[in-house]
Amino acid sequence: MKTILVTGGTGLVGSAIRQVVESNEKRDDEKWVFIGSKDCDLENVEETRKLFESVKPTHVIHLAAMVGGLFHNLAHNLKFFRKNMAINDNVLALCHEFDVVKCVSCLSTCIFPDKTTYPIDETMVHLGPPHDSNFGYSYAKRMIDVLNKGYAQEHGRKYTSVIPCNVFGPHDNYNLQAGHVLPALIHKAFVAKRDNTSLEVFGSGKPLRQFIYSMDLARLFVRVVREYEDVEPLILSVGESDEVSICDAVSAVVKAMEFTGNVEYDTSKADGQFKKTASNEKLLKLFPDFKFTPFEQAIQESVQWFVENYETARK
Repeated sequence: MKTILVTGGTGLVGSAIRQVVESNEKRDDEKWVFIGSKDCDLENVEETRKLFESVKPTHVIHLAAMVGGLFHNLAHNLKFFRKNMAINDNVLALCHEFDVVKCVSCLSTCIFPDKTTYPIDETMVHLGPPHDSNFGYSYAKRMIDVLNKGYAQEHGRKYTSVIPCNVFGPHDNYNLQAGHVLPALIHKAFVAKRDNTSLEVFGSGKPLRQFIYSMDLARLFVRVVREYEDVEPLILSVGESDEVSICDAVSAVVKAMEFTGNVEYDTSKADGQFKKTASNEKLLKLFPDFKFTPFEQAIQESVQWFVENYETARK
């Protein structure tokens, strides 16, 4: 019997994994345990140890992190670095201490070097400094790869990591100040429609992004924890041809929200990286049969969820 502990299990990706394993991916030989920040302070090694003693996991999906959008990161790089370093070190140390068979940690495409060639692939993680805007978060996430290689070299552990592109979907952080681009746009469009005002978008709308629907990412996480046996990171992303501009994303949100007002771009606000195109070639070789949800459909489902859960989702 496998016991799979999911840290950060109440957030965007954790909630999606829960939905997937409680429905079409359910297996009788797996027990899934989802914990959130209210259940355990993973920065505290003793609390983390108590969690592992109580759950006794055989496998771990490590999603827990301090996260935020561009403007939140810009202001708090040290805090992002220290908190995430502590969480990651504790979780992996306890995985080893409790003889966990496999730990799959979640990285992010923002950890890649700022100055690089495209498309980005799994071999490029450490080839130069990350973008200045979120160096604290990026370096802390890169260190997971260092820890994984260390545990493999010294203890023969199969601890690995996956690198999703920009994730969105139900249970995201839709906070207007701290949310990522898509949830913040969905919230803004809802308010603009309700109040009959213009929709203001930060930046020029020109940067390009690959977005992955949380339900698709969840299905991939489940396959990785069951089937992927390598320590090297694995990019979980839609294809290069599925990259969209922020403008395209705004259009999809406006359409799904049935917003008919003006859209205004505030070009005095920072754009962040112009693009960070990732290759999903390795992923498609591993799981050639995998089908992604079309972007507009995924936006439609996310907007519907937000509207139905507005009172709790907007916080």
